[in-house]
Amino acid sequence: MQINYKEMKKLDKKSLKDLYTDVDWSAYTKDMDRLQQAVENSLYVLTAWYEEELIGLIRVVGDGLSIIYIQDLLVKNAYHNQKIGSELMESVLHKYADVRQKVLLTEEAPNTRYFYEKNGFKSCDQGDAVAFARLDF
Repeated sequence: MQINYKEMKKLDKKSLKDLYTDVDWSAYTKDMDRLQQAVENSLYVLTAWYEEELIGLIRVVGDGLSIIYIQDLLVKNAYHNQKIGSELMESVLHKYADVRQKVLLTEEAPNTRYFYEKNGFKSCDQGDAVAFARLDF
């Protein structure tokens, strides 16, 4: 299976909705105009495609010099365990290798923790950093 990776921020709503719905990120799909605009306003977006189907995406926000925040990393369920998420992550980490702070916030789950730790991230409960979040929804 040939996966194609493309840097692109202009994505049609149907492709975005199909991807975000597949991974059950329904908070995003409640307002597709807002999601589409958020993707377009991102610092960097790398997508994964199988033929004409959007199957993965990583979205980065930040200044690209001192900090990046990995806002979204999604791979459709049918394409898990094919290293697509790792390829997306590796591409971002390579592109922003000179950036000192690489941050993300995600839900706690064993598979999630394993994925990010194998990609060089350390949970703030295991290091010198502290993380705070205010989630207004």
